[in-house]
Amino acid sequence: QVQLVESGGGLVQAGGSLRLSCAASGSGFSIRAMAWYRQAPGKQRELVCVITSGGSTNYGDSVKGRFTISRDKNTVLLQMNSLKPEDTAVYYCNAEVALGGFVYPYWGQGTQVTVSA
Repeated sequence: QVQLVESGGGLVQAGGSLRLSCAASGSGFSIRAMAWYRQAPGKQRELVCVITSGGSTNYGDSVKGRFTISRDKNTVLLQMNSLKPEDTAVYYCNAEVALGGFVYPYWGQGTQVTVSA
């Protein structure tokens, strides 16, 4: 069984910074891409950024230049700078897990990020 455990998040004033972490645990698996999604109240879940197993990254337009995704083996970090109230959402870690010859999407439990004006 594979688990993604998130940490970080919380309440910060606009212009501040937060860092999220997501660690995958288990055995017999490998991870391809890892990503962060977010979902604000009343809105659909959206992709924030993604990092491949080779280290290539891609960011949503709303976070480019402010957020940085990085990865160390099975742990992915999201450094969020210059936060804005519109960044307020539940942030979810996602991983493409290769297990038993198949690839499955796994999700973290979500962590709340609240940015006050």
